[in-house]
Amino acid sequence: MSARIIAGQECRDLWLSGRGPVLTFAYAVLLSAVTYLAATNQILNFLEQRESVNLVLQIAVAVGVLLTLVVAADAISGERERGTLESLLLTPVSRGSIVLGKLVAAMSLWGMVFVVAVPYLWVLGKGVAVVGEALLLGLVVGTLLALSMAAIGLLISARSSTNKVSLAASLFLLLALFAPTQLPAMPTSSVGDLLVRINPVTAGMHYIGLVLLKGHTWTQDLSYLISPVVTVVATAVALVVLGPRIVRLTGGVGSG
Repeated sequence: MSARIIAGQECRDLWLSGRGPVLTFAYAVLLSAVTYLAATNQILNFLEQRESVNLVLQIAVAVGVLLTLVVAADAISGERERGTLESLLLTPVSRGSIVLGKLVAAMSLWGMVFVVAVPYLWVLGKGVAVVGEALLLGLVVGTLLALSMAAIGLLISARSSTNKVSLAASLFLLLALFAPTQLPAMPTSSVGDLLVRINPVTAGMHYIGLVLLKGHTWTQDLSYLISPVVTVVATAVALVVLGPRIVRLTGGVGSG
């Protein structure tokens, strides 16, 4: 029950303070521009509908994961710097409930990002039996990636000495994970395939592409989801075990 109370408070702070709506609006503007360009390229026959849907879906997932991580990275270190963490720790709730509540609030942003993406995907995929599949793919893969990044963001936020350190470390990690998706296709060798599979982001994005673009069945390439699933489990366990111990008024590795 206490976790639900904290989650409600954190969600109100996120959405009523203006941060959530502003981030969602900026994301919608970006998605509108990408969708317009993709639709224009469809008319010019530069892109097929499946390619357009895949492009917008992958951008939606990428930006959604980014925004979720940013909110999570600010959750504890930000409150610590604003001087509001002390009053939160004095409330009659466990620190585990505080961590869970903040995780739920961060994931609420991913939920909104996904909802906003629905009409864009529908417009681009109209007339092709791919929209439903794309939405389900985005929901499954995007939720796995967003949940793991939110958990990592909370862990970094709790251990960081300042909010700037937390945000910088989180963004650097996400950039390192997403960078391979922007590089030319890796060689179809065992080493290249292994590098794709062990990175949860590249594995998840590659899986989406295989299903949407290549027409593979969902079960044909399930092995690419091993890395995202393992990452979610590992980060969740770390958050449960370490979260209550490291949510404190002072950050940094040496803090006790």
